[in-house]
Amino acid sequence: MFSTMDISASALSAERSRMRMIANNLANAESYVRGPDGSMRPYRRKRMVFQLGSGAGAGEGVSVAKVVDEMSEFRRVYDPDHPYAGPDGCVLMPNVNPIVEMVDMMEATRAYEANVTAMDATKSILAAAFKIIA
Repeated sequence: MFSTMDISASALSAERSRMRMIANNLANAESYVRGPDGSMRPYRRKRMVFQLGSGAGAGEGVSVAKVVDEMSEFRRVYDPDHPYAGPDGCVLMPNVNPIVEMVDMMEATRAYEANVTAMDATKSILAAAFKIIA
């Protein structure tokens, strides 16, 4: 029973990390970052990759394996007054789609709620078992 709580706790932690990453993506939807060569480039959307526990087997919960850059194309927007606009008046914008981020946020919220419900059910079962024993 206690491993059930550990599994749900690991999922809560993973979903909390996912929500932070989504918030970071939304906050940087219009941002530029300095590249390795010193030039300014659009922010790249981050995506989280989960793995089963430590990778050794079932019953270990979930953990964040890594955070990777989304390699989809940057958006091209015509804005000749933008400081990073090219000679054609177009500027590359971050590949963050707020609609996709909001859907991901709703999914993470539902997963978080499901794990809280699983923890509550486990606590109820443990309380009933202790009541029977006592």
